[in-house]
Amino acid sequence: MNALLFPGSMIALAFSFFFSGMETAFRHVHMDRVPVGKYPRLPYDIISYFMKRPTWFVGTTRVGNTLALAGFSFGMALWMAPAFGAQFGPQYMTLQVLLQTLITTALLTFTSDILSHRIFRLSPERILFALAPLFGLCFVLLFWLMYPLVSLSRWITLRVLHLPYNDQRPVFGFTDLNQYLKKIYNVKPDAEVLHVDKKIFYNALEFKTVKVRECMIPRTEITATEINESIGTLREAFVESGHSKVIIYNQVIDDVVGYCHSSSLFKKPQHIRDILTPIIIVAETSLANELMIRFINERKSLAVVVDEFGGTSGIVSMEDVIEEIFGDIEDEHDEDTLVEQQQDDHTYLVSARLEIDYLNETYGWKLPEGEYETLGGLILALAEDFPKTGQAFHMPPYTFTIQSTLDNRIGTVKVTLEKAEETA
Repeated sequence: MNALLFPGSMIALAFSFFFSGMETAFRHVHMDRVPVGKYPRLPYDIISYFMKRPTWFVGTTRVGNTLALAGFSFGMALWMAPAFGAQFGPQYMTLQVLLQTLITTALLTFTSDILSHRIFRLSPERILFALAPLFGLCFVLLFWLMYPLVSLSRWITLRVLHLPYNDQRPVFGFTDLNQYLKKIYNVKPDAEVLHVDKKIFYNALEFKTVKVRECMIPRTEITATEINESIGTLREAFVESGHSKVIIYNQVIDDVVGYCHSSSLFKKPQHIRDILTPIIIVAETSLANELMIRFINERKSLAVVVDEFGGTSGIVSMEDVIEEIFGDIEDEHDEDTLVEQQQDDHTYLVSARLEIDYLNETYGWKLPEGEYETLGGLILALAEDFPKTGQAFHMPPYTFTIQSTLDNRIGTVKVTLEKAEETA
């Protein structure tokens, strides 16, 4: 009996390795990308069957893995007990149990968690179809235990927790998108289209972490009119700005009450209140993807962004949110006013509105990131006050010299790099 404990434990460990790896491979394979006839009929039919019932596949791997882990742990404990008992004696029973637990856990972690995931991810499709017949046999043997557990899980999710239960796999998930990006990253781009393609996908991956304040139009650039002004004043605001929407506030810009659309002027209103449209109010720390869903659900395209004190930080439109994924979307009203000139190898003249990420990516700089988004925000953080024209700020290896200011914001900045930075 004792001679069979170690081989039996190793067989149980092998099955744990098998079930963990099969689940990993299953999550990386999609049948719509597997040509018919590429693999034998039996494995293809088995995997196709489980692709329509993913919870049964995962349930089988979890049940099988749990039984294998229990068998391995029990077998190893019985196999190691005589050796540890003779070595330490009954008075050190706690130490024996501790050593057995550490050895068993180390073997399980390395084999079932680390090694299986690495091996099965090398070629998940080929391994999955090769081992499909064996998995199908395991499914038949474990169905009596797996099916009640999966049904119980579904019942608890729907009836007790009142949460949605979806039995379908996503066609294209974040893991697949990451794999696709790795493939096209290694391809030598023969055209600019490939670079744009990669940029869009990377933006889509990062979009779930983008905050509203990163894509809003700042307060100082808002075109707004007081609610008690005349229709003629509102009409002039539309003409001068070229925008189709104008923000309406009550006495101060911190009390935004809505906006007016230029098409509403055709209704010949007597007062601004007659054509006022309610506006969405969102915190600057909110996620941009949540705001996009709100835009769609409420059929709105403009929101006012407020800070922690309730003051107006800026506004954000549906176009601003979409640009976080697809890049700048130019229309007939956009004016390219951002200055970006390289005067020599060490001197640049740029607009303070250019984003830190853009400057670092374009010029290979290493400007620090912080609570600001633009070069102007970095300079204000250094100055701790509004700078004057001609004032310079040194942050090795960069020197920022203010070239112009516009009202209450920085216009253009001369950035000078120390020559040592260039030769380093």
